[in-house]
Amino acid sequence: MTSSSDRTVHLAVYDTFADWETGHTTAHLTQNGYTVRTVGLSREPVTTMGGLRVHPDLSLDELRARDSALLILTGAAEWDTGDALAPFARAARGFLDAGVPVAAICGATAGLAREGLLDGRAHTSAVSFYLAATGYAGGARYVDADAVTDGGLITAGPTEPVAFAREVFALLGVYNAKKLDAWYRLFHDSDASAYEVLQGA
Repeated sequence: MTSSSDRTVHLAVYDTFADWETGHTTAHLTQNGYTVRTVGLSREPVTTMGGLRVHPDLSLDELRARDSALLILTGAAEWDTGDALAPFARAARGFLDAGVPVAAICGATAGLAREGLLDGRAHTSAVSFYLAATGYAGGARYVDADAVTDGGLITAGPTEPVAFAREVFALLGVYNAKKLDAWYRLFHDSDASAYEVLQGA
């Protein structure tokens, strides 16, 4: 029996969050039976980097790992300008400790680095020296790849929203291997022949 937590994904939202980085991820999760709920520091509206106003569905202090299949953290200018978003990195620690996966892209990877969550896990980001500037101890585990999954943690750089989505879909089992490959070829490589595979032809 599938519980609601198995089909609920939480997307962290905060001022300046990079709204394009999770567009593929959230759109295709929703199309495949998942519910995406937004989580803010509070329930007050936030403004994305693209100028969109988002009203969070719940506040961070209401978020429970047991109610979720995944926590998604996007990039934002605020990851690099202070500690305002550190509570989301601490929430990510709570999720991983509870065995619930976390997916972080762009500046969110720096937040996880500061929290110590990348020290013992294979990971990637924009470039290695971006994370090195955080002073973290995980430099030896850095992988120069479009996106990396290590256990329950997915990381990706800011130019890889499609690869980021691919890793999320693989981790959650959204598509079988054949369809996942086709999905990636369609949206990353503009391979029109992959469309038929996705349609089950």
